[in-house]
Amino acid sequence: MIFEEDIKESVNTLRKGGVLLYPTDTIWGLGCDPTNETAINKIFRIKERGEGKSLIILADSLQMVERYVTGIPEIVYELAEVSETPLTIIYPYGKSLAPGVCSNDGSIAIRICLDEFCLELISRFRKPIVSTSANFSGSPSPGNFTEIEQGILDKADYVVKYRQDDRGISKASPVIKVNSDGTIKIIRM
Repeated sequence: MIFEEDIKESVNTLRKGGVLLYPTDTIWGLGCDPTNETAINKIFRIKERGEGKSLIILADSLQMVERYVTGIPEIVYELAEVSETPLTIIYPYGKSLAPGVCSNDGSIAIRICLDEFCLELISRFRKPIVSTSANFSGSPSPGNFTEIEQGILDKADYVVKYRQDDRGISKASPVIKVNSDGTIKIIRM
C-alpha cells in the first residue's frame, strides 16, 4: 500500500535530517524536522528563501503544541474546539525549535492537522513537522501536485507518492495571530 510505504520512507527521511515533499491538509508542502537546524537550512536553500521568514509547523494535537509553545492563550483551546477546517495559529512564543523556525520576535505558526496522512506521519515521527509551501520563494503555491516546479521536485530527499494523482485544487489555510492577552489579529483569510 502506497500510504504505508510513504509513511515509513517519510519518517526515515525526517530522522536523517532530510526534506520531504508531501501532501498536507491544505497544499503540497516541503517538510522537515523543526528541531534540526541543518534540515531547516536545507528548506531555505531549496525555496531560495531568506532566513528572516519563519516557517509553519504541523502538530497532531494541542498536547503536542504545548511542548513547543510557551504560555498558550486560553482562546486557543476554544478555537481548536470549534474549527472544522485547517487553521494556522501564530503563538506569541515558540520553544525547543531550531533557529529559523520561529519569527524574529519569537512567535511560531502552528496548524493542528486534520489530514489522515499527516496525522499518521506526525504520530510516528513523534514530533511536529515543518510545512512550507512547495514552491520557490515568491512563486505561487501549488494547488496540487502537477503544479509543483521540477526544481522543487528534484531537490527534495523524498517525494511522497500518496495523492499525487489528486487533481483537486487546494489553498493555504487561514492564518490568525493570537497575542499573549488573547486578542486575535487575522493575517490571511
